[in-house]
This record gives sequence, C-alpha cells and structure tokens, in this order.
Amino acid sequence: MKAVTVPVFLRMFYPSLLWTMPEGNKRLYLTFDDGPHPQLTPAILNILSDYNAKATFFCVGDNVQRYPEVYESILHRGHLTGNHSANHLNGWKTPLNVYYENVNLCRSYVDSKWFRPPYGRITPSQIQALKKEYTIVMWSVLSYDFDQETSPEQCVDYVLDHTTDGAIVVFHDNVKAEENVLFALPKVLEHYTSKGYTFCRLDTEAQI
Repeated sequence: MKAVTVPVFLRMFYPSLLWTMPEGNKRLYLTFDDGPHPQLTPAILNILSDYNAKATFFCVGDNVQRYPEVYESILHRGHLTGNHSANHLNGWKTPLNVYYENVNLCRSYVDSKWFRPPYGRITPSQIQALKKEYTIVMWSVLSYDFDQETSPEQCVDYVLDHTTDGAIVVFHDNVKAEENVLFALPKVLEHYTSKGYTFCRLDTEAQI
C-alpha cells in the first residue's frame, strides 16, 4: 500500500518542516516538482490557467539553466517558484556540506526562500543548516504521478481520497509523470473548484 499521506508522528517529529497549511479557508496548495520541462510545464500552466489556479513549482537548478524561458513563464503567469536543489540530490546519500552548497547553487537560478528536498529525503543536520534560510516544504498528499505502477485513474483517486482543506499536494512536471499528471490534474481542479475551493501559492497566507 502506498503512503499517500504522511503519518502524524512523522510530522510531530519534524515540526520545523511545513507539512500542511492552515485550514478553514477552503484553500488547497498544488506543488510541482522537478521542472521546468520544455513541453510538460507549459501544458500544466495552461491547465492551471483554465481553472484560475495558482501553484508552487519546485525547480531543479539544472533544468532552469536549460530552459530559462519556461522558468520565466512560470513566474510571468503568477505562480511561485521554489528551490529543489541544483542537481536533484538525495539528502540521505549526500554529505551536509555538499548538500548545502548544492541547494545554494540552485538559489543562483531560483531566487526563493522555499525549499523542498528531492525525494523528501533530508537529514536532521541538513534541516538545521537550511531552516535558517529557507522554509522547508514537505507535503500532505503525494499523488504518485511519477510511479509507473500507478494508473492515471489511481492517481486521481489518491488525491481525491486524501486531500482536505489546507493540504499541500505533490505533482511533478517531469517525463515519468507526464501521462498521469495530464490526466489527473484537470480532474482534481474540476472536483475541488466545483466544491468552492481555490488553489493558491504557498505564500498566499503571507499576502493576506
């Protein structure tokens, strides 16, 4: 069985990480990891626009360097961007100094205080080093759009069955996720929009 949501004990063990947003406002927070991608990211941006939805894109520095015009289109269309390291490093397999330097290298391409660790893997020492400069974002719901064993229909069900007010939901704008995210995203947006929810950037609370 896939771990679509994060156990409460894990959230309590790492209270300095952002797992969810405040409830009570009928707001949801879509996030997209690993881009920008030259074809998929623009397609996602168009879908979001159809529903007047805003989102947060956690971008890999290497991809921003390759596709700067796609990255600029994310910002131009009113979305928030966050740091996803320069080379999509696995924190559990990377020494602290190398990890810290790689995250800050990404900052030269992605000017953002928001950081999500690739794979969600980060060590306590890495958290201590980075939380002084970044808001470290995890998630409430993982769509598994990247998983080749997850069908597009299952991807939709994972999100609809587990997403509640204030949830941070993870999708991806990478090649592995393409089929699932393009199928699931419009259905998720349609479902929650019809129920009166709005889709917001992670910094929306700070803007109110």
